Amino acid sequence: MFTCTFEKTSMVKQLLLSSLFLLMATAILAQSDSIKAPYLRFPTIPPFTLLKIDSSKLTREDLSKNKKTLIMYFSPDCDHCKHQTDSMLAAINQFRDIQILMATYQPLKEMRSFYKQYKIAKYQNIKLGRDTHFFFPPYYKIVNLPFMILYNNKGKLITTFEGSTPITKLTQAFSNG
Repeated sequence: MFTCTFEKTSMVKQLLLSSLFLLMATAILAQSDSIKAPYLRFPTIPPFTLLKIDSSKLTREDLSKNKKTLIMYFSPDCDHCKHQTDSMLAAINQFRDIQILMATYQPLKEMRSFYKQYKIAKYQNIKLGRDTHFFFPPYYKIVNLPFMILYNNKGKLITTFEGSTPITKLTQAFSNG
């Protein structure tokens, strides 16, 4: 009689452990979507607010509709970011139909120096702003700079690039997207 009770208790424990394991596995798998970066779950230009050079705000609504968009997250003191900017400005004609949004987390003073150094004001298709809310890094899971996000003319994500990226790669991605 004792053996029978022990076997039943053992079976109940096994059943409970199996059920617990199954529940945990289901919970882990159910959360795999939440591990994805937000930009992959919502592949359109996100709502953002940047502080422009003149201290006014720049939002998604200020971007041109039906136009390809390149968002470049950078730091004014990053050498890779400077080289990327040099390359893009040297090939600015290849970006004439693309609006470029340059965003940084660095202080306004550094952003202003960068703006003046690269004469950003003379480029109609470039907007620059400070990410005062530190929105972009967690949204795009940015690890390396410069970080570039490309959207087609419907505002849908094409791809992202991390680090210095050749101009041909950028223009090719826009052509294919």
